[in-house]
Amino acid sequence: MNGILKNVIRLFGGGDDSAAMASGAGSQEVKYLTHEKIGKEKKLAEEQRSMGDDQQGSDGPKSARFLGSLKDALAAAGRDETSGSSSSESGAKAQVASGSSESLPPPPPSPSDKAAGKSSGAPGKSAAEAAREARAETTAPDEKAVDTMSPPTTRVVKPEKVAPAPAEGSARTQLVRGKQAVERGAFQSDPVVGWLVIVGGPGIGAYRPIFEGNNAIGRSSSQRIALDFGDESISSEEQAYIRYDSSDRSFLFVPNLAKTNVVSLNNKRPTGAVELVAMDVITMGRTQLVFVPFCGQEFDWAELADSKS
Repeated sequence: MNGILKNVIRLFGGGDDSAAMASGAGSQEVKYLTHEKIGKEKKLAEEQRSMGDDQQGSDGPKSARFLGSLKDALAAAGRDETSGSSSSESGAKAQVASGSSESLPPPPPSPSDKAAGKSSGAPGKSAAEAAREARAETTAPDEKAVDTMSPPTTRVVKPEKVAPAPAEGSARTQLVRGKQAVERGAFQSDPVVGWLVIVGGPGIGAYRPIFEGNNAIGRSSSQRIALDFGDESISSEEQAYIRYDSSDRSFLFVPNLAKTNVVSLNNKRPTGAVELVAMDVITMGRTQLVFVPFCGQEFDWAELADSKS
């Protein structure tokens, strides 16, 4: 388009400066120069019409040719301008499209693309290497799943039962056949001749043994018959006495009248020694005891001593 404008400007008398201006100016300046030249052409045409008939007859074909070339130049300039504007618009659209495409992030690869990439393998790898990688990928998840997902197992280790070895020098159990003679030696402690069984109060269900000779009854553990079950109403020492005499095989209950707390035998308060018989009930404070004899008229430890001799 600039070349055509240069030709138009030279045709209408413009010099090299005008041509340079037309080539360096923008589209707006080119339009302005074009309109200015058209105005000058119109003025020249009017001046030529005002000239004489002789000049009109001689210059008629030349002016017609001049006007025709001007119309052609303007039409060509219009076509170039429309084509340039359309090309600039298409270029701008292409630039916007390219800018938008560059600003958008690339789409993530689909699972099919990943599978295709895995199956095809990386370029430059041999078929054997691709096969080894495929086998490693298929076996690795299973191993990880076994290691991480399977719960830890606890093994129960039971010790083996080993029969105890017999101790050296230990005698085996002997089989007893027939009647065997029983050896009776000396007493290692005082023999038991009866019992006091607690049937009421603290310590119910317990019992205390009665030994041969004199047995002091009290709350203290130093007593021969110690009733230490928590009954504070019983004296700590010598609340009463129970005596067994092996010569006549009898039991006597003797209360201690010097003590403040009173004892009773079968709901009676004795003031002296009283003979005890089986199942008598003795009350001391809040505790009740039943007398159960072991020795008596039917048996006494002295019989065993006489049979030994």
